Amino acid sequence: MKFRGTRLLGAVAALYGLLYLFNADKTAMALGKSGGVLLKIMPIFLIVIFFTALINYFVKPKEIASHLGSESGAKGWFIALAAGIISHGPMYAWYPMLEDLKKHGLKNGLIAAFFYARSIKIPLLPIMIDYFGFAFTLILSFYILIASVIQGLLIDRLCSQCNDLD
Repeated sequence: MKFRGTRLLGAVAALYGLLYLFNADKTAMALGKSGGVLLKIMPIFLIVIFFTALINYFVKPKEIASHLGSESGAKGWFIALAAGIISHGPMYAWYPMLEDLKKHGLKNGLIAAFFYARSIKIPLLPIMIDYFGFAFTLILSFYILIASVIQGLLIDRLCSQCNDLD
């Protein structure tokens, strides 16, 4: 099991230690506030870890990647766009899963399309329709999806040319 972020954690701890030498009261107050925030978000972390474990147990990257490899065609683009639209949370939370899928054959272009399609937020669509109207929202969402595919195709082309140079 690989632990990531240990250097950052060490650097933050060292920085707190250094700051404690200069101003112990403010450093203790900052640590207290940080601990309070950590206690507030810990239940969310536990839920995310639980669902991530469930997904990792039931969904095998090799099976998913078989639908998203170099021969995936329109089905791969559709899956990447749909997954991008329905995905929520911070982008960095998706990095480990996408890295694992990439090791099993996921195309770079589909990763780019996934990230680009994330700009369509289903919970925000009703608000957008209310402010800008249904036609505008529909057309903009359509253009975002088209741009997602274009970005993915460009990434695939650029990455293939970079691979040719190696």
